[in-house]
Amino acid sequence: MKKKIGIYIHIPFCVKKCLYCDFASFPLGASGKMDAYIQALLREMKEYEVVLKEYEADTVFLGGGTPSLLSGKQMQTIFDGLGSVISIRDDAEISMEMNPGTIQKERLLAYKEAGINRVSVGLQSANDEELKRLGRIHNYEQFLENFHLLRECGFENINVDLMSGLPYQNMEIFRKTLGKVVDLKPEHLSVYSLIVEEGTPFYQSYGTKEGEMLLPGEELDRQMYAFTKSYLEEQGYGRYEISNYAKEGCECRHNLKYWQLEEYLGFGLAAASLFCKERYVNVATLDEYINDTFRKEQREVTSVSEKDEMEEFMFLGLRMMKGVSRKGFAQHFGIQVEEVYGDIIKKYTETGFLQSGDFISLTEKGIDVSNVIMSEFLL
Repeated sequence: MKKKIGIYIHIPFCVKKCLYCDFASFPLGASGKMDAYIQALLREMKEYEVVLKEYEADTVFLGGGTPSLLSGKQMQTIFDGLGSVISIRDDAEISMEMNPGTIQKERLLAYKEAGINRVSVGLQSANDEELKRLGRIHNYEQFLENFHLLRECGFENINVDLMSGLPYQNMEIFRKTLGKVVDLKPEHLSVYSLIVEEGTPFYQSYGTKEGEMLLPGEELDRQMYAFTKSYLEEQGYGRYEISNYAKEGCECRHNLKYWQLEEYLGFGLAAASLFCKERYVNVATLDEYINDTFRKEQREVTSVSEKDEMEEFMFLGLRMMKGVSRKGFAQHFGIQVEEVYGDIIKKYTETGFLQSGDFISLTEKGIDVSNVIMSEFLL
């Protein structure tokens, strides 16, 4: 029986880089290098042809950037290349990110023909003023048109990305955004708090003490988070990870691989992998990646020690609402979790931040300070 693996494919091009974005992405018009980039992707995939004979892909995820800038022909070329080096299961979850304003019917039908069966749409806000502040290229009306077009083209598994904690945002604005999106009945929602990253235009505006005053405070941000959980649960969305909610059976299987420390391979610029007890990160310079001389040896490679694995098993597992499986830990490492983390588990269970049974998980109280608690599981 072949081993299962997740595949990530990075498409770094976008129409315009959003003001808060620190991902490896570039405006497509500034490069005109999409076809050359796709050929580099195919070359990288080919390097794994021998080792991947032992595997089959049960999840594929195209992220960006803006993968919905790909033409139907370009998408098919990518999947033809991927299919030549690894078999893709008939029941595989095959996701791609799309940005409103770049979604076209002809392309959608071609994506579906290529195998895409799950779509993640980056709305971020239903308020046009907030979208302008974020540097998005679309308005809410364009998102609505695109969402209905996705349904018309037969996509039955749609995620919508939203952000809280935006500049000048208040609870009323956030409630309206959440309500408008829920009315559309997507299968999945991802709701993240804004992080102001260094090196972005947003950091110049909101990374200073004066700029921070324009952002919702910590208390309001927690209120938004609490409202999101209660409201979405009332609407039939189960929270299965700190920032992710889904209708039953519609959890993102690819992202679960990350949180459950399963193997995945990343192809493309700056793509990360966890494969054969090693972590890889590809080069982050576009010309260097496209260049014919790019090889696996150019990546940043880190061996994953048992200590690293234990830390990640706990750190990532605690992001999920069901938490860390005691049985799973014992099967993976050959020892009971208390032998390594007993004191920490006892400390946070007694203070009400963790609950402990067959699974060890964060309580609602613990989620509010999750980063502090998770950091204690670093050995």
